[in-house]
Amino acid sequence: MISSILLAAAAIVPATPVWSPTVGIIISASCFVVLLLSLVSKAPKVGPQLPILPVSVAGFIGAMAFGHVIGIGIVLGLTNIGRL
Repeated sequence: MISSILLAAAAIVPATPVWSPTVGIIISASCFVVLLLSLVSKAPKVGPQLPILPVSVAGFIGAMAFGHVIGIGIVLGLTNIGRL
């Protein structure tokens, strides 16, 4: 039996978008922008470095995680206003 509170909350939750190449491009672009911002920052580069980029492994993982969070927010926002 589903609680009436859950049913009331389900009515206001926006629909999640179906994955498409547009969603992938938005999340990839947001990850790239956050990575560029982390390269520009004056934060200390502590730990093992990546061989290709001048950023630490922890900084790269953190930038990718934050880029996904930003990208998901953009995708959900565009879906909510009907643009995606």
